Amino acid sequence: MSEELTFMVLPKQKEDSAYTWINISRNSTMIGKARVIPKNSTLVICSINIFPEFERRGYARATIDAFKKEYKVLIADRVRFTAVSFWVKMGFKDDGDGCYSFEK
Repeated sequence: MSEELTFMVLPKQKEDSAYTWINISRNSTMIGKARVIPKNSTLVICSINIFPEFERRGYARATIDAFKKEYKVLIADRVRFTAVSFWVKMGFKDDGDGCYSFEK
């Protein structure tokens, strides 16, 4: 499924912002956004938002799989209690500080 998705990195609105926004699209239709902080071979994932009309179709999973191909380490920052099972299913481990991480 990740082959169906395209990712467009948006230009920063503020030069001093640590965040990078990524539009997530499928067949030219925007289906969500991700807010990340890239740091060399590490990607800190602050949020992934798949729009409600596209939820439960595997797009968040496909987005994480695409990120895994590009980065050695992924960190899910400040994971909500309701999202813990998603990150665990994706192979992330609890860091004990509210974050979950994945390393190749």
